[in-house]
Parts: sequence; structure tokens; C-alpha cells
Amino acid sequence: MRKYELMTIYPVEEDKSKAGLEAVRSILAQFGATIEKEESYGDRDLTYEVKKQKRGRFLLLTINANPAKLVDIDRQFKLNADILKYLFVRLEDEKSK
Repeated sequence: MRKYELMTIYPVEEDKSKAGLEAVRSILAQFGATIEKEESYGDRDLTYEVKKQKRGRFLLLTINANPAKLVDIDRQFKLNADILKYLFVRLEDEKSK
């Protein structure tokens, strides 16, 4: 298991953002990933329109996931309309510094 930061962007409508977050939690659990921390960045303007949306609700998740499962998680995220954008960033291990 490796540690990643996952930045996600949802539509600002309350029902869609909740559905998107629940989908993310469900997909991560389905592939054995665990969520360590959730940090909301609130609603912000997007630099460009994404799926006809000009604003998005940003949420940063710190997760532990199997690197081999990221491709499957990515595939499931792409199929969900309530997730506008997402980005996985691998965090450095304390040992490797």
C-alpha cells in the first residue's frame, strides 16, 4: 500500500456533490483503499468549463491504496458523471527522504 493525495472536483449542487463523494468512497473501498483524511477546499471557479460546469466543489483526500489497483479505480471514476475531475499524486515515504 502506498500513500496518495487524491484531489477531486464535484458539481456545486449539493445532491450531485454528495453523490459524487459517496461514489468515490464506495469505489475506493471496493478496491481496498482506505481514506486517512478529507479536507474540503470549498467551491471555486474552474479555469475552464468541465462537463458544462463553471464552478466546482474541491475536496482533497489522503488515501492508502495498492498501486496496481489505481488503473481500475481510475476506470470507475471516469464512468461517474458526478465526478468532474480528479488527480492522484503519490506522496513521498519518510524512509526515502
